[in-house]
Amino acid sequence: MTIRLPGADGTTRAYTPRAEPASFTTGAPLTSRVVFSAAHVVADPLADTSPDSPAAVDWDATLAFRRHLWAHGLGVAEAMDTAQRGMGLDWAGAAELIRRSAAEARSTGGAIACGVGTDQLTGHATLGEVRAAYEEQLALVEGTGAQAILMASRALAAAARGPEDYLDIYGHLLRQATGPVILHWLGPMFDPALSGYWGSPDLDAATDTFLDVIAAHPHKVDGIKVSLLDARREVELRRRLPEGVRCYTGDDFNYPELIAGDEQGFSHALLGIFDPLGPLAADAVRVLDTGDRTKFRELIDPTVELSRHLFQRPTRFYKTGVVFLAWLAGHQSHFTMVGGLQSARSLPHLARAYELADGLGLFPDPHLAATRMKSLLSVYGVDQ
Repeated sequence: MTIRLPGADGTTRAYTPRAEPASFTTGAPLTSRVVFSAAHVVADPLADTSPDSPAAVDWDATLAFRRHLWAHGLGVAEAMDTAQRGMGLDWAGAAELIRRSAAEARSTGGAIACGVGTDQLTGHATLGEVRAAYEEQLALVEGTGAQAILMASRALAAAARGPEDYLDIYGHLLRQATGPVILHWLGPMFDPALSGYWGSPDLDAATDTFLDVIAAHPHKVDGIKVSLLDARREVELRRRLPEGVRCYTGDDFNYPELIAGDEQGFSHALLGIFDPLGPLAADAVRVLDTGDRTKFRELIDPTVELSRHLFQRPTRFYKTGVVFLAWLAGHQSHFTMVGGLQSARSLPHLARAYELADGLGLFPDPHLAATRMKSLLSVYGVDQ
């Protein structure tokens, strides 16, 4: 089979898909790193919705994808930005997602951590309302038995007057948390409304405030997830963490070197790119479990081109490529997203994502992926 794929220059060229998928293992636990994959949600394609209506979720397909990640030894980071929190999935939908996924995790023994935010707030909010919103979500997540991830809050970014407000809000939440949480620093490239988080647009000053939050409550912080797409800054921050506090890389550009680490330490992982890369990433970490950093890099480094492509600017639209690849891989029956976000990337962008993923052997059935790619191209009027 040959496919004519469109390029960014408006021309098409012939591409021959691979005949066989790569081979990946399942079941074996990961030991040297704690690895979470942020997971996407599967929309209900038959629901009568509009881009601004509440999300309609296909719960069976959504939970089946989480079982797929658990089967390969990965933990699931639930209701994060990969699940379109604030970009199609509202708090009511996220709450239901957390309840269902946490119950599924209990029944299967899978590791799960869930996002705690303030997205039930709309419009202007006071600091007291921000705190109450966080408290509501923290209680729900901990009530399910899942670990909590304290996500960055758009409402807090808008209401805070300076670093002292972040210290107050996060200090209150950490004192209230029943177990160690993961703190999440999501950069403005993922969400422009989070510019100046931790009280300053100066990242050095923001880092100092972030570390002050952790230093005041080190036993309530399991780790931090850093999504700034700046490997040097992550390494510097990692080296300043208190003993026992993990760094989970959220850097979808530089994750191989950050996970491999150096003589002074390494990062664990909580990554959106591990949604499409799950089986390959898990096998690479199993190699790292043996101490073979060279072989780990040989396996994981070739995935960076795909990740950088999916996360290219505007970075927040990476979810479109993630869901697209899940459809091609057979994890869902359609390419529809909550909020209509399937339209957020161009056809040439999707075609390149297909080509890169196929080259890595990510599709369990390359023929199915190629057939689905052809069907999408025909909808766009690309003759084959």
